[in-house]
Amino acid sequence: MKILVVGSGAREHALCWAISASPICDELYCAPGNAGIAEEASCIDIAAEDLDGIVCFARKNAIDFVLVGPEAPLVAGLVDQLDAVGIKAFGPTAAAAQLEGSKSFTKEFCKRHSIPTAGFARFTELKLALDYVRGHTLPLVIKADGLAAGKGVTIAASVEEAESALVAALRDRVFGDAGAEVVIEEFMAGEEASFFALTDGVTIRPLVAVQDHKAVGDGDTGPNTGGMGAYSPAPVVDPAMASRIMAEIITPTIEGMAVEGRLFKGVLYAGLMITASGPQLIEYNVRFGDPECQVLVLRLASDLLPVLFACCDGQLRNVDLQWREDAALCVVMASNGYPGSYKTGTLIKGIDEALADRGVTIFHAATKRDGNNALLAMGGRVLGITATGVDIRAAQRRAYLAVERVDWPDGFCRSDIGWRAVARIGSE
Repeated sequence: MKILVVGSGAREHALCWAISASPICDELYCAPGNAGIAEEASCIDIAAEDLDGIVCFARKNAIDFVLVGPEAPLVAGLVDQLDAVGIKAFGPTAAAAQLEGSKSFTKEFCKRHSIPTAGFARFTELKLALDYVRGHTLPLVIKADGLAAGKGVTIAASVEEAESALVAALRDRVFGDAGAEVVIEEFMAGEEASFFALTDGVTIRPLVAVQDHKAVGDGDTGPNTGGMGAYSPAPVVDPAMASRIMAEIITPTIEGMAVEGRLFKGVLYAGLMITASGPQLIEYNVRFGDPECQVLVLRLASDLLPVLFACCDGQLRNVDLQWREDAALCVVMASNGYPGSYKTGTLIKGIDEALADRGVTIFHAATKRDGNNALLAMGGRVLGITATGVDIRAAQRRAYLAVERVDWPDGFCRSDIGWRAVARIGSE
């Protein structure tokens, strides 16, 4: 079969890595891809947001199946356009992708279907939003309604922080149209977790739980990022908690979307806060996470492609997922300055040395080769140094040994990915 993956990040590299190992994949393409993906697939110079270009390429090259990685083309309706020309694609329609495309939609949906989440209010006018903040107990969480590449969220511990976030979104439009409306939420205390489930709109298959690290600095300090690392399994989601998440959050969401005429097919990613009273939904994403996908594919023992096909064809009830017992952990290496300004075109060496350990896999997020085949960093998050081990501590040790072998003076990473799970091991 001819397979096309859409996207250029480490998530898409991980998906290409998994798909390329499938015996039913004859030809693999990625649009636009990156230097790492080029080792697994033929990279096509078409942007992920160029929906017409992707559909044209898929038709011209008789692509059998398209896997859409990033959220933007899903929200824009790429799956709808592919379906209209008879090309099978994995991911939700534009109507179903509103679960990620609009935080306001999701909050109102949760209210309609009694899905546990933080109390909230919505605003498009700055003055009303400021008045609301000044009359409420802090901290509060302020979110741009639309897609903001993981950077539209502020946890405001003071009125000044809240005002700054609101002015930036509603007056200065730093997030463009995505910030034309904001959602202000009550702050939830607890431990975060990422929970993924595959669905064909009726049958639901949960994946193993993952915990990621959003803050840029050690100890979960500093501004939020797209994700600085992840690991699985996540001890905070034990079997009993997983059952609650399915019963209280995931299942009512899939059933509610069907009732509202927005049948959801694909992967549903719930960002959760595990509170003293149980799981609460922080937000939904409608695609595999990044860096969560990197650890998921290393733990997945099943062939990924037939599972994705089953989601599209309404046959997920006939599929069982098999998982490896080993833990997996991913450390994201980012350009100095991220999530603020950073240099691009900086030289990375030492990849082969880092890969000398067969338990290490490196997924590229923003890289390219120059005319001399040198590897260059071209974005904020650049490499996902991912390792397996008998437990989280072993995977962590292996991943950081590989990080030490990467020669990239212009990059950095957190030094404590997996710290919660390691602390639990130490206390047992």
